[in-house]
Amino acid sequence: MSHAIQVIASLPSFGKRLKRLRRIKALKQEAVAAMAGVNQATVSRWEQGSITPSEKTIQALLHALALAPAQDAALQRLVRHCALPTHLITDVDHRLLAASPSRQQVWGVPETGLLHTSLWQFATEDIAQAEQQLGPNGWWEQEAPAPVVVHVRTAQTVGLQIHRSVMVWERVWLANGLPGRLCTTVQSDA
Repeated sequence: MSHAIQVIASLPSFGKRLKRLRRIKALKQEAVAAMAGVNQATVSRWEQGSITPSEKTIQALLHALALAPAQDAALQRLVRHCALPTHLITDVDHRLLAASPSRQQVWGVPETGLLHTSLWQFATEDIAQAEQQLGPNGWWEQEAPAPVVVHVRTAQTVGLQIHRSVMVWERVWLANGLPGRLCTTVQSDA
């Protein structure tokens, strides 16, 4: 299994992410329950967030529900030629799909070393708090949620540099049916 699937366990809103994937695959809760060896009521409680399965179960479910990798060459090309610090990730597990040259410069790391890797491992406290607010604000239920403004403080994570900035998160839809997230810095102190 990929590293991105292993990281998902620590992301907030697992139930809402699971519900999104299940609906994209046009599966009923009973089908997911059969995959996981549980009953439908358990899947319902996972999706509601009242209980969380084990990491092993999370990994198995996400592997079973995984869709083919996105082939969004045009969208990736637009991100890679954007003048603003911008990156594109999968919304479900934060796997990097593309990053603009200016984003790579801010990070201090080339895109090639991070492609298809979950960026959640680099999330700062500010980013984690903003991510936790997505669920209560309806991000997972809406097809086109309103953009989210995130205020980020300077941080040096293991592997990436993050500068104080204002970032906007916007939902985009990928060719494989998964929601993606365009993350654009609109104001920076760097």
